[in-house]
Amino acid sequence: MQLKKKTGPPAPKPAKRRKSVVARRTSAAQRAGRVKAASPRLPVAPKDVNAKPTIRRLRAELARAQARIGELQASADTDFLLDIPNRRGFERELRRSIAYIKRYSAKGALIVLDVDRLKPVNDAFGHAAGDRVLKAIVAVLLRHVRASDVIGRLGGDEFALLLWNLSETDAHAKAAALEQAIDQLIFVFAGRTVTAGASAGVAILGPHAEAGRALEEADSAMYLRKAQRRHEA
Repeated sequence: MQLKKKTGPPAPKPAKRRKSVVARRTSAAQRAGRVKAASPRLPVAPKDVNAKPTIRRLRAELARAQARIGELQASADTDFLLDIPNRRGFERELRRSIAYIKRYSAKGALIVLDVDRLKPVNDAFGHAAGDRVLKAIVAVLLRHVRASDVIGRLGGDEFALLLWNLSETDAHAKAAALEQAIDQLIFVFAGRTVTAGASAGVAILGPHAEAGRALEEADSAMYLRKAQRRHEA
């Protein structure tokens, strides 16, 4: 009888060796390195050591350009001879003021004033004499209005005044006072004494005012006043 060989329990299988932390990190780094190597490297722009001076120069040029634009815009709205708003500048101020009047229930008056006998002065003594008359009239107007009021030259011998917070009675009284002050101006050209004059028309600015219509109304009133003064003379 053959005896069976006595065997023990099966030997355990050898355990798989776990990679150490260092090995895992090294392997990950190697894989990352392979990925980086496979990807093309983007070119890096060199640092411009002169960037700050260039930026400062460009900012200074921009500031000068903006200042020049402001000067050109102001000159486009200003009468170069009399240094007051021209028609474009005055109409812009009139529209802005009417918008304020409508919004805040304010009130104002528009006076259109036409210089009398300016053409004979230009014809007899030249445009330099006429310019002198215009400058004297503007000086009179400036003395008779407040800093918040606006005086503009609509063209040639015609002016407009935007006056704040005047009733209709006060506005007509102001127009009469302006006429009287200009009538008192006396000029001497080539040994001859010359007087100027002006006729003024009024339009009241209220909550329903429109710039174009107000100018037409004051202009029509001015021509009626001019005809009246001619008849009185």
